[in-house]
Amino acid sequence: MQKRNDLDLEKFEKILKERVAQLEDNMAQLHTELESAGEDEGVSDLEDLASLKNINAKDNTLLKRQEDELKETEHALAKIKNGSYGICEKTGKAIPVERLEANPVARYVVGAEDQG
Repeated sequence: MQKRNDLDLEKFEKILKERVAQLEDNMAQLHTELESAGEDEGVSDLEDLASLKNINAKDNTLLKRQEDELKETEHALAKIKNGSYGICEKTGKAIPVERLEANPVARYVVGAEDQG
């Protein structure tokens, strides 16, 4: 695997680190919402309880997505450190800069994720 010399790795590292901070903030807010909803003693009827369960389900779904995105972002940061950032994990080809700018956590060149 060859290291990419055509990428501004500092730029991508900054973008990824900012995203990590944003995701961590979002996740902390969701955790707070879920904890406070669990402590809500103002639930007075079945309709309130159903609404609360629906909100909790949505918050849990959002939290899972944020956690998954955080893992992908941390993976991309690790690739910057080990010199493999911007290299397709399936083909070993360079991921186009335009793709990385649109999706800094991209692991593959377009179409490679469909290859078996």
